[in-house]
Parts: sequence; C-alpha cells; structure tokens
Amino acid sequence: MIPDLEISLLRTFVAVNETGSITSAGRLVGRTQPAVTHQIQRLEKALGKPLFQEDRRHLHLTREGEMLLGYARTLLSLNDEIRDRFQAPDIAGHVRLGVPDLYAAFLLPAVLSGFARAYPQIEIELRCSRSLPLQAALEREEIDIALITRQPDFGGTMVRAEPLVWVAARDRPVEPDGPVPLALLPVGSLYRQHALDALGHVGRSWAITAVSDSIAGLQAAVYAGLAVSVFPLCALSPHVRRLGRGDGMPDLPALDIVLQRKPSGVGAAAEHLAQYIVAELGTSPQ
Repeated sequence: MIPDLEISLLRTFVAVNETGSITSAGRLVGRTQPAVTHQIQRLEKALGKPLFQEDRRHLHLTREGEMLLGYARTLLSLNDEIRDRFQAPDIAGHVRLGVPDLYAAFLLPAVLSGFARAYPQIEIELRCSRSLPLQAALEREEIDIALITRQPDFGGTMVRAEPLVWVAARDRPVEPDGPVPLALLPVGSLYRQHALDALGHVGRSWAITAVSDSIAGLQAAVYAGLAVSVFPLCALSPHVRRLGRGDGMPDLPALDIVLQRKPSGVGAAAEHLAQYIVAELGTSPQ
C-alpha cells in the first residue's frame, strides 16, 4: 500500500521541477541541498517509482514524474487555500482598488480570486483607468489603493519590474527598414514615451496609426495587422509575436509597478488587500 503523501514532499518535488535545480529548489522551500535530495528520495520510495531521470545534473521528469506533477500542483493549491482561509483574520470591509486595464486583465485575476477565497467578507470595487488618472483619484481619495505604473516624482511600494516588449500580429511581417506603424496609449503614457524614445535613439522612423486608452483598442489594432504596439510582458498572448532586434526593433526598458495608498491612510481591509497583492505579484518576470 502506498502511504499518504506528505505535502512538504510534494512542495519540494514541484519546486525542483520548476527551478530545474536541487540548490535553487532548496532556497525556494527553505531547505539544504541534502535535505531536498532526501525528500525526493522519500517521495520516490513512497510511490515506488523514479520521478526524475538518472542524470541528476540535468533534471528531467520521468513519465511517472510528469503524471505526478499535475496532481501535486492541485493538492498544493488546495492545501494553501485551506491554510489561507483558516489563518485569515475575520476582517470585513469595502475596498476601492484602482488598476489599469492591462494589469487588471493579465496580472490580477488569479490574485483577486485567491484573496476572495481567503477574505470572503471583504468586498472589492474595481476601477480601471490609466495610471495618471488613478494617481489623481488617490489624491482626491476617491479610491483606497492603486496598482499602477510608477510615475516620475511619485513613490509607492515596489511590486515588480515589468519588461516592455514590442508586439505585432503573428502573420504580419514588419519591414526592418521602413516606418513602423504604431498603436499606442495617449500622450502622457510611459509606454508611449519609451516606445518613441527607443525608436528615436536608433533613428527608426515611425507613424502613429492608432491611439487607444485601453488594452482592447491596442489589441484590435495589433491583431488586425494594422500596427505594432508596446505591451508589458505579462500581456503576451498566442495572438501576437514578440519583436526584437532581428526585426529592426530596439530594446525597451522595464517599468516599475507599484502599490500606492491614499494620503490619509487605509483601513484594515484595504491594507490586507495591498499586502496580498504585493506578496503575490512580487516576483519580477524574466
């Protein structure tokens, strides 16, 4: 009989697979390299099957390891949900959260879903707009917290550095030497500023063919093959392809995503949401 599996062993197994390294997995789960190796051996012994191929210098799952991975992730998700729900303080309230639609669509769904499970008595009112209007709304205290792109001369709690990337329709070529047709956010957007600065720095000509306040408008122009645009890395989808130097496009910087609170301070419900967002999103993508 296979014994009940320990959550800690499954967590280490998933960490080893995701990092591709015993050492890196140890840092992730807070264990030494020998302890990680021992846990994997215990899990393999319990199941009676090898989970990784014999060459431990290049970690690849066996067929049994691939089968276990999906189950392990499901069990860990349920375990963490139960833990979060029972350790969460009994807090109720209403929080007004501001966020650009780019981040609302691509960064927040899983975060807000997890928060709602952990804090079912906290109601979230979502306001979507660009970062500058949201910052003004914070100053007027029309919203409690905002997840926005850091603006010059304004602070906030650092959440993550999000790379910017050039995108185009998958089946539309981009002329490496001709003017670049652009779909951009309106004047005042850092996305727009960085796109034009980068093209100007390499002497690449451009023409703005579409302007939209929303990700939906930019996506429509890109998907139709009318323009090239600048998206955060988190917004990449199968409908677009990422452009780079091979397409004649210059490198773009990363932007800081920050969490800001209204000037007079926030209540317990808003502070819990703020800290939850920072914790869940606080790893910079590659």
